[in-house]
Amino acid sequence: ACQHQPPGQEDTRDGQSLVFADLSPEEMAQVVRYLRGNLGVPLVDASRAKPSDNCIASVEVQVPAKAEVLQFLDGGGARPPREALAVLYLGNQPEPNVTEYVVGPLPRPVYHRDVTLQKYGGKVPYHRRPVTGKEYTDINGLIQRELRKALRFLAACCGSDGTDLAILTTAPRGFKSGDRATWFVLFHSVAGTGYYLSPVGLEVLVDHGDLHVSRWRLLKIFYNGQYFGSAGELEDAFVANLLEMVRMEKPPAEAVLGSLRPQRPPGSPGPLQYEPQGPRYSLRGNRVTFQGWSITFGMNPNSGPRLFDIRFRGERIVYELSLQEALALYGSNCPGGMSTRYFDGSFGIGRFAYELVRGLDCPYTATYVDRHYLAESETPKTNQNSLCIFEHDAGLPLRRHFSDSQSFYYGGLRKTTLVIRAVSTLINYDYIWDFMFHSSGAVEVRVHATGYISSSFLHGRGTDYGNKVGPHTLGTMHLHHMHYKVDLDVDGQLNSLETQDMEYELVKDPWSMQNTIERPYLRRERLEREDEAAFPLNTPMPRYLSFASSKPNKWGHPRSYRIQILSFAGEHLPTSSSMERSISWGRYQLAVTRRKEEEPTSTSIYNQNDPWTPTVAFADFINNESITNEDLVAWISVGFLHVPHAEDIPNTVTVGNGVGFFLRPYNYFDEDPSVDSPDSVYFSSEQDTGACGANPLACLSPAAACAPHLPPFHYGGFLNL
Repeated sequence: ACQHQPPGQEDTRDGQSLVFADLSPEEMAQVVRYLRGNLGVPLVDASRAKPSDNCIASVEVQVPAKAEVLQFLDGGGARPPREALAVLYLGNQPEPNVTEYVVGPLPRPVYHRDVTLQKYGGKVPYHRRPVTGKEYTDINGLIQRELRKALRFLAACCGSDGTDLAILTTAPRGFKSGDRATWFVLFHSVAGTGYYLSPVGLEVLVDHGDLHVSRWRLLKIFYNGQYFGSAGELEDAFVANLLEMVRMEKPPAEAVLGSLRPQRPPGSPGPLQYEPQGPRYSLRGNRVTFQGWSITFGMNPNSGPRLFDIRFRGERIVYELSLQEALALYGSNCPGGMSTRYFDGSFGIGRFAYELVRGLDCPYTATYVDRHYLAESETPKTNQNSLCIFEHDAGLPLRRHFSDSQSFYYGGLRKTTLVIRAVSTLINYDYIWDFMFHSSGAVEVRVHATGYISSSFLHGRGTDYGNKVGPHTLGTMHLHHMHYKVDLDVDGQLNSLETQDMEYELVKDPWSMQNTIERPYLRRERLEREDEAAFPLNTPMPRYLSFASSKPNKWGHPRSYRIQILSFAGEHLPTSSSMERSISWGRYQLAVTRRKEEEPTSTSIYNQNDPWTPTVAFADFINNESITNEDLVAWISVGFLHVPHAEDIPNTVTVGNGVGFFLRPYNYFDEDPSVDSPDSVYFSSEQDTGACGANPLACLSPAAACAPHLPPFHYGGFLNL
């Protein structure tokens, strides 16, 4: 058996990372108990609450202000009080609204303060609240009752009475502020497979804006290119033989489109990575250290994974690196598809990061960490093993050289990275969020999309909006755009933005002055204001763009970190759109602004259901302020256009569907810091390359000749469903 050895790294800041820690279930329960006893309004558990009730929608950690945190981390100041942010839907009020309270100090709260006005400039209108599970349940009940008025049609079109059809929401919910009318798409549901590929051609528009469920109503029904005012009207058209019917029998499980059941028996096991002497990283609470790296990690229930206080060799490089939003915007000739613009943060990117499957979602021997959340219930829930940490051997040299002249030698270093990963399932899509840390001092951020495509019923000129992927299934075109916040602190908080790119100059050769040479030269520029540093999506951007310190490295260049974006985004929504301001972060592949405590996020969970009057509009962050020698934030958009095709069945594959960015040292060091890696290999022609003392690769045979300890497989990811 392999004998584990501790990594041997000193943890000199034990406990400091807890200033960023997500709430524990006990802390969440204390906040709920405090609010119930001190808020002075009747509260109903959100899992049962009607729109006309008051309820606690969510509770999460309130991260202290950066100045307070840095005074604590770097200046010997007091630990900031630990506080929670509680979001309440207050429907049982003369003026229903959404109110946010900061509650503290934890673990035993004694105060709460309303921060809604401070954050948003006023109360958040009630219609902007995200839809709860209870609201969806009540909507489904309404749809089922209405469909009973069209039973003969349902039997003929779908072989169903409607009760076994899956119902999928779209969003946003109307065309103007105050609307709460949603198109719902109906599908055949077959146990054990994704219903998203089996539309039956039926879609319904439900107005659910009233506080009283009894006043909700079905406004429209769509079937195979035709619109009707009610289920009764649809039934009458069927009886009168006025419908173009396409019979869609419920497929058997073995023949359903998109089944993930294996079609072959298991083969021999594939390659397995393991650690002969145990993990070389160290995990303590919410902080992981690895070969000079120190990272504090967490999970926001809405916006998803986020990292704080990222240090390399003891120096902070990034104060905050966090996902902000994931947008999926669709096209179709069916009403549900054509109106869909999912803002996934409103649904819960972190909340729906479920348990990871050992050996597939992450390496079998990875370290798995639980995450906790409180949303739409007064009882905290746990997504067990929903974040994984592992060291990954890329099977590629980070650097290498074989010398075949002057002297003969080989030198190189394996490319191994520390990976922090979570996977969010947002209805049909699964997003794999990766944060990777290289021994060269680079940070890599990447997202891959997989899971099921969403689809529409194929009718008319449907292929103008995608490809046919089943007998009556249109794989609808859509774009995925993700937004990140990167608060870089390069050799201190105060940085400037510098760009470099190439041009050619035509010069005469200086040794004869008779010939000309096209000589590339470096064009350097410092960007002075925010407007200059807002780079529109899909337009040329300087190839080198860096956050620069005022302090030089050994060679006289500003110590800097370069931002390098890898993306092939689709086109942003036209700015003439009435809802564009709600996703105005998508205008830019990169925008650099001065950091402000009152601009913590680029969007809001309230933008989804009122994109016409956005609660947070990122475009307002860019107001041409100076960005020279200031605390700066880089806001980065990445994404891709996806036109579904036959090979997206059953699932979209991750190959070619990954985008992201790098943060790379640029004159930050005096040389590549990976030269200090204990994994470096060097041997010359005069050495015995098979000797362990001369070549660490020769030590592998005895050092790794052991059997890894593989824990028994267990999966509990279905527990919270």
